[in-house]
Amino acid sequence: MRWFKKAEEAAPAAVQLRSGAQHPFGSLHDYVPLRNGEVRLYQAIREGVPLVDAAIYKLIRLTGGVTAVCGDKAAEAALQAFLRTVPSGRGQFGVNAFLDCYLDSLLTCGRAIGEIVPARGGWDIAALLCGRVEDIEVREGENPLAFTICGPDERGRMEPLPCQDLLLFTPLNPEVNSPYGVSLLRSLPFLADILMKIYHTVGVNWERCGNVRFAVTCPGGEGISAAERSRQLAEEWSRAMQDTRNGSVRDFVAVGDVGIHVIGGDAPILDSEVPVRQILEQIVAKTGIPPFMLGLSWNSTERMSTQQADMLTTEITAIRRALTPVVERICRLWLRMHGYPCTFEVVWDDINLQDEVEEAKAELYREQARRLRIENDLREGPQTGGAAEK
Repeated sequence: MRWFKKAEEAAPAAVQLRSGAQHPFGSLHDYVPLRNGEVRLYQAIREGVPLVDAAIYKLIRLTGGVTAVCGDKAAEAALQAFLRTVPSGRGQFGVNAFLDCYLDSLLTCGRAIGEIVPARGGWDIAALLCGRVEDIEVREGENPLAFTICGPDERGRMEPLPCQDLLLFTPLNPEVNSPYGVSLLRSLPFLADILMKIYHTVGVNWERCGNVRFAVTCPGGEGISAAERSRQLAEEWSRAMQDTRNGSVRDFVAVGDVGIHVIGGDAPILDSEVPVRQILEQIVAKTGIPPFMLGLSWNSTERMSTQQADMLTTEITAIRRALTPVVERICRLWLRMHGYPCTFEVVWDDINLQDEVEEAKAELYREQARRLRIENDLREGPQTGGAAEK
């Protein structure tokens, strides 16, 4: 008598694997707040959130241009020509091009480093160049006013850089325990990570809705194993889908009770408008720019109110206060190199955020109030004098 071992039926192959994909800006999650690591993190935020990138460029553009005026007209003309034509690297010229790159690093990284490159012989300034803040280190001195900027030497060790007087360093809102400054984006990694998850999920859901996945199911048949039947159904279905992608129509024929369903078709797509707006409100509040200037139609009108204009003007003025010492050092060194002992003043372009008509009305009201005060003083002056004589 022969004994036959019953063949074990193989389990059907899995038809779907859940991917562990996440949004491409993974550095926003579980980051360690180290100095150089933060710089790469802030750059990832600017690359991943277009609103942040647009806000920083808006602040740079609104800061405006700068020039200088001197008591000596000849020195003033020569200085202004220098400020317009000095090379600033990468095919750009002028101190304003240098300040744009300098301010970009200042807002993003919380600090900016630049260098005044003297010409051969030390009689002129050859160029103004910006540096990488990741490559420098600041060492504080014996007193709060002394610090040294260090960079890597030939062996990779951080050593004090030569010619410290030619280096330009500006921290943005430095804290008491750190000389490196605070980035404009310091409080945004958590919110940016949530926003990236929402955007990535929206993309995945729309990819699922646009590129439909099908699940073909059937109960076990008679006389054939489940594995063999599932293989045949998978081959037929794959052939039908391939012909459909090639532009032809192919019917899918199967024997028995076969059910075809769309994978995830019953799952609704979550409404992301409310959480996205809440996060964007926090980001816009951090930048200090009115929402409509960033393309957000949240207000009933697109006209900038007086309060918004005043707040934005205050932000721009604060940024200019941080950049003015840099421009003063450049102008002072150039004047001394060329033998001009005159004094000078850094002048920024006017901030024009209001309508010209509104500015004219405000000037008219001020002049009318001034005239009324003068007339009142003239009328009250003789009476007051006569009462004093009596």
